Amino acid sequence: MALETAKTLAEDLRTGRKDPVDVVAAVYDRITAHGDAALFIRLTRDRAEAEARASRERLRAGNSASLLDGVPLAWKDLFDLKGTVTTAGSAVLQGAAPATADAALVRAGMRAGLVTVGAVNMTEFAYSGIGLNPHYGTPRNPRDTKVARSPGGSSSGSGAVVAAGIVPLSIGTDTGGSIRIPAAFNGVVGYKTSTLHHPMEGVFPLSQTLDTLGPLANTVEDCVLIDAALRGLAAPVVRAAEVGALDLVVPDLVMFDDLDPAVGAAFEATVARLAAAGARVRRIAMPELAETVAAMGRYGPLVSAEALNVHWDRLHGPCAARMDARVVRRIRMAEKMTAVDLIRLHAERACLIAAVNDRLGDALLICPTTPSVAMPIAPLEADVEVFFHHNFRTLRNTAIGNFLDWCGLSIPNGADADGMPTGLMVCARHGRDTALLAAGMAIETTNRS
Repeated sequence: MALETAKTLAEDLRTGRKDPVDVVAAVYDRITAHGDAALFIRLTRDRAEAEARASRERLRAGNSASLLDGVPLAWKDLFDLKGTVTTAGSAVLQGAAPATADAALVRAGMRAGLVTVGAVNMTEFAYSGIGLNPHYGTPRNPRDTKVARSPGGSSSGSGAVVAAGIVPLSIGTDTGGSIRIPAAFNGVVGYKTSTLHHPMEGVFPLSQTLDTLGPLANTVEDCVLIDAALRGLAAPVVRAAEVGALDLVVPDLVMFDDLDPAVGAAFEATVARLAAAGARVRRIAMPELAETVAAMGRYGPLVSAEALNVHWDRLHGPCAARMDARVVRRIRMAEKMTAVDLIRLHAERACLIAAVNDRLGDALLICPTTPSVAMPIAPLEADVEVFFHHNFRTLRNTAIGNFLDWCGLSIPNGADADGMPTGLMVCARHGRDTALLAAGMAIETTNRS
């Protein structure tokens, strides 16, 4: 199913072939027709219609705010939207005070003329790679109309809303894979930016060290466009790389363990296409990946320690009983960590980042985004141990990238026999976002050729 891209829609808006007000009305019609009450936590129709009218005036005057003026998008329910309650996918925040201001990135979106249609659902407090939510329901994965499957987490609604063709863009967060996993499971593109690439002001935190922001979209080019717009650039600086100039490395350890056959086959087919197109693909030893997994096991999860700090009062009061027990269990994994454990974990992390950066240089690492395609939801809800097995497995590859401070992309690269998408993950050292996106555009073209 070919979905409308943000680029195509923006061109139609600039040329007058489409009107922003009509586009917004069509978005809400699609939400109704889609019929998934768990997709959005709240809609902001009055705001969207006002922003669309303002966009119409700018476009008619030939004074567009950005290349994406008038394009609708949805925000993960971690971003403050002025006048509404940011619930972070949790029932315990429903009675909180409404946000007095938009999050910094939402304000940037307004300056670019983007139209906010609402806040999409997510895993409670952003702490799961599967995407289940017992409070607001779990969004359907649109890629399977017969079996309810995981939408991926924690940006579950962001992946599903783009895959369903409701909006061409959604902004999520990524602490251990929460953009790239929903992208892979729903067959869209997900871009995890380098840490501090975008401002975190007004975004409910999970881990101050690992949290990052980024878009889910239908193409890498759309990610390039929205990233430029949110950074206030008149035009993107990223241009597609030449496939023949790509230097790609495939690691030997960890990331290829326990793959679904379809995931492994899709990856090898992608590698073959890239090599045939002239890319340099090297299979190298990367012992640091196993050392990263060992460090997290030895000292405890960094994200759990920082989440425990965020939620300390909730977990030691009546709110804990109203939270998803799976989320509570994961946060409490840090309760046995000591201050020394945390200090040593940070120190070992710094050493591993330096070692991996030296090994990678300017090359890009490629691997499957997730070891499996989206799995059926029923067994995950029925047995908590089945859930934790699949959650750990799903997060494995992506979480390594967060720990090692990479930026990354997930790009659709195939499907299994049931039509469920597989994803290719492309990773680069911190700060090499431009090179990552340029390579992603080239890889995407190769995948589609």
